[in-house]
Amino acid sequence: MIIAALIVAAGRGSRAETPLPKQWQPLGPARVADVTLARFATHPRIGPICMVLHPDDMALAPDHPGLILAPGGSTRAASVRNGLDALADHAPDLVLIHDVARPCVSSSVIDGVIAALAHGPAAAPALPVTDALWRGAEARVTGTEDRTGLFRAQTPQGFHFIAIRDAHDKAHAMAQTDAQTQGTTEAADDVAIARAAGLDVTITRGDEANIKITWPEDFARAQRIMGSEMKIRLGNGYDVHRFGPGDAVVLCGVTIPHDRGLQGHSDADVGMHALTDAIYGALAEGDIGRHFPPSDMQWKGADSRIFLRHAVGLAADKGYKINNLDVTLVCEYPKIGPHADAMRAALAELCQTPLDAVSVKATTSERLGFTGRGEGIAALATVTLTGL
Repeated sequence: MIIAALIVAAGRGSRAETPLPKQWQPLGPARVADVTLARFATHPRIGPICMVLHPDDMALAPDHPGLILAPGGSTRAASVRNGLDALADHAPDLVLIHDVARPCVSSSVIDGVIAALAHGPAAAPALPVTDALWRGAEARVTGTEDRTGLFRAQTPQGFHFIAIRDAHDKAHAMAQTDAQTQGTTEAADDVAIARAAGLDVTITRGDEANIKITWPEDFARAQRIMGSEMKIRLGNGYDVHRFGPGDAVVLCGVTIPHDRGLQGHSDADVGMHALTDAIYGALAEGDIGRHFPPSDMQWKGADSRIFLRHAVGLAADKGYKINNLDVTLVCEYPKIGPHADAMRAALAELCQTPLDAVSVKATTSERLGFTGRGEGIAALATVTLTGL
């Protein structure tokens, strides 16, 4: 069964009072849209993912392999319809439609919606209203309302794909032909569209943590929720390469002229190897030799960027990003200081990490041991991964 996710991210979110629309505002180490996308990208049952963006925001789209982009429309319903059209080529059986401003949605909420779709055409999470309800005007209570049977709707709202696509097409056709039904295309959510088409909608269990960022103070609230559930992994790596014939060494992606070169199966970038092993270690995925065996001649003389990109990509596939990294090179020569900033820049780009979260430094071993005798270079690396 193919289960697609459709993340609606075309709104402007003016109530959040932010310089950019709220989906592009930072939420911890990433943006709101990145965090929300990760919730679905790391779910084991979710297949194709489509994100609907305002046409002006296409350049801000998350850099995620296989992410389908669709342009937003003049209304939320129009945006969803565009997203459904973009997913049609992938022929999903089910689709989960989610507001980008709900970055704290849990796997259990997603699983509950998917499970309910085995027994009906539509399902959505909600929480029963437990507070007293008032009517008011001019800062005075003018009446009360019965809260029996009332629920607070959440997303993702799930549907059999063909059923919800047909429902949106019907709503769109009605709006085109009858001005009196214009409000149909401006329904509050997709449950309203589904019910207008006669679909039964199952209510699944919502979550108080599944908040929708609407007001300025909601960013701090979401951050607190995320902080209580954020996964943190720490890894370290160590590597050594001996000197041999050559006229340059490659360290952390930077070529440095030297009277000797480093020997190794690949380009012998000892700093990048230690960092790559640190990432693999944090993921409990072994070391470089496990993923790129030295017995395989295709890696002879290979650029170590290949190894590091693979480790970073593997972390992303598992729902992690590099929060910060620190590499220490141990050698007498060459001198690292003049090249440290270039190394930091190279690693920041490869690891998709801000420059101020990347450290490259050097030390000597006070002329003790093989590094002190100038026989080779050692490197140590530590990396912190954060995930949801």
